[in-house]
Amino acid sequence: MTRRSLVRSGLAGAAIAGLAPLPLLGATADLTLEIAPFTAEPTPKHRYKTLAYNGQVPGPLLRMRAGQATTVEVRNRSSREEVVHWHGLFLPSEIDGAMEEGTPMLAPGESRQYTFRPDPAGFRWYHTHTFAGNDLTAGQFSGLHGFLMIDGPRGAQSTAFDREVFLALHDWGGQMLASDDGSMMPSYDVSTINGKALGFGEPVRVKHGERVMLHVLNSSPTEVHWIALAGHSFHVVALDGNTLPTGQQKTVPMLRLAPAERISAIVAMDTTGVWVLGEVRKHVQAAGMGIVLEYEGANGKPKWIQPEELTWSYRQFAGSDESLTVDASEPSEPALPIRLIFSSKFEGHGAPERWTINGKSYPETEEPVLQKDKRYRLILDNQSHDDHPLHLHRHVFEVKSIDGASGLRGIVKDTVLVPAHSVAEVEFLAQHPGRTLFHCHQQDHMDRGFMMVFRYS
Repeated sequence: MTRRSLVRSGLAGAAIAGLAPLPLLGATADLTLEIAPFTAEPTPKHRYKTLAYNGQVPGPLLRMRAGQATTVEVRNRSSREEVVHWHGLFLPSEIDGAMEEGTPMLAPGESRQYTFRPDPAGFRWYHTHTFAGNDLTAGQFSGLHGFLMIDGPRGAQSTAFDREVFLALHDWGGQMLASDDGSMMPSYDVSTINGKALGFGEPVRVKHGERVMLHVLNSSPTEVHWIALAGHSFHVVALDGNTLPTGQQKTVPMLRLAPAERISAIVAMDTTGVWVLGEVRKHVQAAGMGIVLEYEGANGKPKWIQPEELTWSYRQFAGSDESLTVDASEPSEPALPIRLIFSSKFEGHGAPERWTINGKSYPETEEPVLQKDKRYRLILDNQSHDDHPLHLHRHVFEVKSIDGASGLRGIVKDTVLVPAHSVAEVEFLAQHPGRTLFHCHQQDHMDRGFMMVFRYS
């Protein structure tokens, strides 16, 4: 039984019955997304029949102004039911884009308009939120992902840079393989940046002296990626679209992004030449994950400098000022704890494993009840052998403890990678009533039950 049929068997039915009506078609839309069949061609030898937005991968960059009403028309020209999730926005459950929260699916041939005031400002993204199973052309395995930039109010101060470049990391094709412990996992054919393998896409062209803001998204269905730019370093200014305080912005040699994470970093273009921006691990870059960065007037073969080790930690962005808070209106009382234990169980006889939260797989998972304006601490106890990128819809959270370090301040995200056999803690304010989905952002884990829904009292 699929996630779709499980939801329809009862959980979503009650939620959808009580929805406020969606805006009707007829008004002029500010933006349009069309979901339709598409053949992705990362290299001349790799062609994948999949789905995409507006005939391109990644989908078009959508820019909106924070707080300004925007109407998006979504047209489903595919043969599958679809839905668009507006990842990182504070939206009502009925339009957030998850059927588990009560967002209605778009039937084949159907169109619908969504009007909302986007919030918060920052680098977000949009993507499908459907079941894939072993179909590596569906769900997040497909081309249905795109950049979403919510600009702040006019006149608001921003970090100084000369221009922006948006980059999406993605893995394609392959097959589902059984691991040594009996679990199933995808093995990919090719890895890309902006839909093309290294050497087959257009280079990023820059000028000496520019300060370029790189907005990097990991849209991979399952894989964590490490990215470096030969001859340069990254000055990280935002995580998941949330700007770091000036004192917490750091210059680092490489970036690590789990599925659904975004990093915004300024790169000073001060080393003229032709360089490779790509995956640090040799076998992944060899599979295609890279893009050429070319200075004006430079020529020659792109250069790559292999880092000696993988380096990254959330802790390097933590503040020490105890006055730092996620929101000035947060309550003064201690956060209410909610412990979530993650593990897997194997059904045997060739059946795929089920992922569990507190011993139960979705849709049998508990539905913790939140009270509006209360602060909650999620204790994320990963007792499995896998790292998990964990995403909370419709909210952001502050990372309080991870990688063996506690007392962290000022790291605000919507997705966090919790290593195997470790415990992380995050806190959030319950400010957005409605059904709220929490899940692992690996497509295969989500499909196999790694989800739960919070509801407000």
